[in-house]
Amino acid sequence: MTKLTGWGTDEKAVISILGHRNATQRKLIRQAYQEIYQEDLVKRLEHELSGHFEKAVYRWNLDPADRDAVLANVSLRNENRDHKVIIELAFTLSPEELFAVKCAYQCRYKRSLEEDIASHTSGELRKSRTFFEVPLKKRHLTMRKSSESSLQGANRPQLMATLNHYKDEHGCSITKHLKDDRADEYTETLRTMIRCMINPIKYFEKVIRNAIKKSGTNEDALTRVIVTRAEKDLKEIMEQYYKRNSVPLDQAVAKETSGDYKRFILTLLGKED
Repeated sequence: MTKLTGWGTDEKAVISILGHRNATQRKLIRQAYQEIYQEDLVKRLEHELSGHFEKAVYRWNLDPADRDAVLANVSLRNENRDHKVIIELAFTLSPEELFAVKCAYQCRYKRSLEEDIASHTSGELRKSRTFFEVPLKKRHLTMRKSSESSLQGANRPQLMATLNHYKDEHGCSITKHLKDDRADEYTETLRTMIRCMINPIKYFEKVIRNAIKKSGTNEDALTRVIVTRAEKDLKEIMEQYYKRNSVPLDQAVAKETSGDYKRFILTLLGKED
């Protein structure tokens, strides 16, 4: 890759080269760029590109653990108090992946992820520090877990067993019950936790569907899912999207996006604009 220099940046070349490389190949490209030009390719991309295109390319070229650390930090600083990213990390990554994210977070921000979660959450979630604490009908279904324990991915089989038992006993899922219950931040957090744990494919399909279906495309959510799942289960998410909406995901994305951002996202989806 030639050095990126201001107005000479070839966005199509950036998309063609980086959009078709896996994580290992992208890391080697970063290393080679550093050796040749004595600067970090990711920082150069951040400087040379702009808008949603820059954000997507920047995050795509971070190491997976470092990328998740960045996403976690952005989520915690979100003034809208939308911490779905934290839940996604806690419930879709393996214990080993979560440990790597925690290390990357500490290295990048000089603070522990757990400390920042505690300092940026409030209300019942912060006070209880529980994994689940849900009153259901005439009894309580309580599945407690501290923030640190949940980030270590422990005890998921027991939780899945409890969720399945509830569905067998009551004839509906816990998420359906919570949907009919009071709508507040805590309840919505519980629903997100459960959906991520039970069926992450359906969960991420819904995130994408909401990102491009509602008035005004939510590029942040769209980018997050496609960039983080591209080398994991994006194919299954695309299949689920088609099954749910009868429209190929790449066509839906192409309709709601534009420019270099559109071309890059379509490349990650395995399509060319």
